[in-house]
Formats: sequence, structure tokens, C-alpha cells
Amino acid sequence: MLAFLARRLLTLALTAWLATLLIFALLQLVPGDPALLMLGTAARPDTLAALRAQMGLDEPLPLRYLGWLGGLLRGDLGTSVTYARPVAGLVAERMAVTLPLAALALLLSTALAVPLGLLAAARHRRAGDWAVAGFGRLGISVPSFWVGILLILLFSVKLGWFRAGGFPGWGAGAGPALMALLLPAAALAIPEAAILARVTRSALLDALREDYARTARAKGLSGAAVLLRHVLPNALAPVVTVLGLQAAFLVGGAVVVENVFTLPGLGRLLYQAVGQRDLIVVQGIVVILVILVVLANAAVDIAYAALDPRPKVA
Repeated sequence: MLAFLARRLLTLALTAWLATLLIFALLQLVPGDPALLMLGTAARPDTLAALRAQMGLDEPLPLRYLGWLGGLLRGDLGTSVTYARPVAGLVAERMAVTLPLAALALLLSTALAVPLGLLAAARHRRAGDWAVAGFGRLGISVPSFWVGILLILLFSVKLGWFRAGGFPGWGAGAGPALMALLLPAAALAIPEAAILARVTRSALLDALREDYARTARAKGLSGAAVLLRHVLPNALAPVVTVLGLQAAFLVGGAVVVENVFTLPGLGRLLYQAVGQRDLIVVQGIVVILVILVVLANAAVDIAYAALDPRPKVA
């Protein structure tokens, strides 16, 4: 187990380093002068020169990469041209919205998908199974931003239960803040719950065909007892794998939903930075998102190893 974890951590570090190399290289492929692109053709020469020096454009590429990588390891992502503030501070402020939003969406997705998967497996080839299958097909085919618009029309415009957008801040209290995140979290969660419900159903049905499930039924256990006590724990590995992938997607995929609900999160900051041509902010956010995805994948590997204690060969 320790050797397996060591290999996974080494792979994690190597993947993160390759990601930084790729992101830096892509930024260098931007046509023309990045400083001129960010400031526009009307910028003064001394302003352009100052930004080129700030971005290290007057140094050789290897030195620029090493300097940027060293700053990244120290938590220094550069300074935003638009906001005139450290990018790390901007990202930290926006993560205070994006991470709770993603966590709440993941919680809602799991709370909806696992019971639906259990229902579909328990009612295999009956009305309950068909209803879950229909929800799965519908949820997969509907984008999260469209779900968000429907939720706004129903719960904000029609019923008036929730605000249509905005975020009061955590200083207003946990209750109002979570209420503001509930609708966007549901918009993110419903399509992911459709995927997770189908995966849960398939994993449970596969486990139900195993010898231990047949033995448990032969011993006189009820179908619900067999499903919950014997089958569900053994079917968790693929479910946890999909959960980990969804966690990474929910952090990086909140860009559109945050703009639909005008939430001041990381996705909205990225959208604004692209519109303002603030490449330093874009680069910093993309690096953070990639690192979060890599960490989520590493967490999935570790959780999978804990759920499946058989010797690991890879």
C-alpha cells in the first residue's frame, strides 16, 4: 500500500509539473506581443515596457519559465493588470465562493444519485428502473446552464423562494450565503446526478450477480438487506471514481453557471479576465484549476485503493 501511494504521489507531482510547462508554453504561442495584446495599441511605450518587464518578456524563455515556476511554488501567481492586485489574492477571494458551490453541488448530486441507483437496481426492469433511466437520459442531455435558467424561472420568478442571482457574502451569515448557492448548486448537480445514478445502477446490478449476493439471498436475507449490507459496499469503487471526476469537473465547470447566477466565483473571474485580456490572471486561474483536477484524481486513486484492499500492481 505504501509503495502504491508513493507511486501515485510521484505521478501527481510529475503531472502537475507537465501541466505548468504546457500552460506556460501555450501562453507563449499567443500571436504578437502579449503586453501589447493586454494593453491595446493605444498604450504608451513606457507602460508597455513596464508590463514587459513585469511579465519577464525581456528574459530568455527558460529563465522566464523558471521564474514563473518559482513564484508559483511560493504562492505568487503574478499581479493582475486589470485589478492591480496579486492574482493569488483574487483567486483566494473567489475560491471562497467556488469551492463551497462545488462541494454543495457534489453533496446534492450524491444525495440524489445514490438513492436513485438503489431504486433502479431494486426495481430492475420495472417502473422504478425505467423512471431512473429516463431521468438519466434527460439529465445527461440537458446542459447545466439551461437547468439553471429553468430553476431561476420557477423558483425565483414564479415562486419567489430564492434570489435570481448574486451573493451576499459569508459576512452576512452562513444561512443567506448557502441559500444563494443552492440554486446554482442544483443546476450543477442535476446533470451530474444523472450520470452518477446510471453508474450506481450498473455497479449494483453487476454486484448482484456475484456469488456472495446469491449466497446472502439463499441464507434468507431480504432483498433490501442484501442490497444495502452486502452489495452496496462492494459496488462503491466505480461510484467513488466517478465522484472524484465530478468533483474536479464541478470546480472547473462552474464558469457558465456562475455567470448565469452572477456569482463572484473563480469561473466568473476567469470569464472577466478573458474579456479584459488579462493573461496573467487567466494563466494563474488555469494553473489552479489544473492542480485541483490533479489533486482530485489523486484522491480518487487513494480512495479506490482503500475500498479495494487487493494488492496493487500499477
